[in-house]
Amino acid sequence: MTVYVEDESGYAFHFPVKEQLDKLISFVSDYVKCPYEPEVSVSIVTKESIHELNQQFRGVDRPTDVLSFPMMEYNSPEDFEGEAFLSSLTVSPDTGELILGDIVLCAQVIHEQAEEYGHSEQREFSFLVVHSMLHLFGHDHIGEEERTVMEEKQRNILELLQIYR
Repeated sequence: MTVYVEDESGYAFHFPVKEQLDKLISFVSDYVKCPYEPEVSVSIVTKESIHELNQQFRGVDRPTDVLSFPMMEYNSPEDFEGEAFLSSLTVSPDTGELILGDIVLCAQVIHEQAEEYGHSEQREFSFLVVHSMLHLFGHDHIGEEERTVMEEKQRNILELLQIYR
């Protein structure tokens, strides 16, 4: 597994970011039974940067906490044998790993939401990485049924990792 991290935020989290990313990405990949070693790029950015990305890619004119950019397509979430997945399968020539996609996290919004929800930055960061990883594995929360499934998986993963509010 390869996790590339680029921190453009200038914000200092009070926990080992790379170690937490490695743990979360590995765990979620195992949880969904991904048959490939993943390669994920993670960028930690400013509120201004994520605002621009949110506008550019989602047409939403405001900052957000996390954006997910999956490289793979799925017939259904976690379907590693479907035609969509197999036709979009991209393997890194450098590592031989599945190029799963990109995660963009906003440090300032993570800090603000942790305070608002009354839990640690590490918990908020972890929740958002788990959430984003599920997006990279084909999950979404547009429809009620999809949202329910995704939220249940998020809760279960965080509980198994003993990451509580």
